[in-house]
Amino acid sequence: MIPMLARRRLLLAGLAGSALLAGCASRASTPVPALDDARRSADAGRRIARDGFSYTEFDWTDTARSRPVPVRLYLPAEASAGTLSLVLFSHGLGGSRRGYSYLGSHFARHGMASLHVQHVGSDRALWGGSPLALAARLQAAARDGEALDRVADLRFALDRLLTNGPDLALPTAIDRSRIVVAGHSYGATTALRASGARVQRDGRDIALRDERLRAAILISAPPFYGEGALEPILRPLQLPTLHVTATGDDIQVPGYFSSYSDRVAVFEAIGSQPKALAVFQGGSHSIFTDRALTGGAELNPRVKAATQELTLAFLRSVLDQRDDALAGWPARHRDILARFDRLPAA
Repeated sequence: MIPMLARRRLLLAGLAGSALLAGCASRASTPVPALDDARRSADAGRRIARDGFSYTEFDWTDTARSRPVPVRLYLPAEASAGTLSLVLFSHGLGGSRRGYSYLGSHFARHGMASLHVQHVGSDRALWGGSPLALAARLQAAARDGEALDRVADLRFALDRLLTNGPDLALPTAIDRSRIVVAGHSYGATTALRASGARVQRDGRDIALRDERLRAAILISAPPFYGEGALEPILRPLQLPTLHVTATGDDIQVPGYFSSYSDRVAVFEAIGSQPKALAVFQGGSHSIFTDRALTGGAELNPRVKAATQELTLAFLRSVLDQRDDALAGWPARHRDILARFDRLPAA
């Protein structure tokens, strides 16, 4: 059992540092319904071809935890002769495996696989049901057990993908030396924990780091409120990281406000070598989701295109050791950038 004081601390940590409305669904005009079971079953395992990429959805279950782990796997249209690099993606609160498709499809079009994991305890099902019970559902989704289950979801999904079972029928294998984790909002918190952020409970460290991860892409990464100072938590994380935010990347939920300066604080505290920070001018917290208008009808597609280019350049810089990959990006997007920092490895 977790002591009452620890429970309160963990709940605050979840609500403030984790319950960060993946698509800022609280601002949507209507709740997003849970995935339809019939449609899910019909689509499961069926490869859907698109221009330059394909995707397949799988309804996996982690039997050790009795927990469903739905995923969507993006792949290049043409299988390469060798192996594929992989981005392992975690959505924010209230999201699903079908979110952030502008990134998954972009990675696939450029020869990479992208596995988008759905976290059933904090996914889009939250927006269904009685609006009067929404606060209770959010609190349940932010509990410490769910925060840790999300990290376990990533590990399980990666294990499952790398076994390449008969239901996957991958056209080529995943390169185990070229795996990167990414996430937005709550998903960024999940990615941080999977990458080596220090997690302590009752005075003991909990081992959550997945040693197979080479780097992390952190979009709208929140601080760990209720967990104490950032530096002891993030300094042990040494993997290369890319941090993406915007000056309008503010999080507003009942009783809680967090500005983009919190994302900058995460960047400054993290021990990554190397690390980079991109801050767009304006925008919103949900501009980095698939929503088309949030943050401004004109700015939204420009930020998405710039984020696609930036994340791909970061992956090439880390996985291919190309120091020049990020060099020209700030100049090409100067008119929508408020800040760009890049700190090399010590």
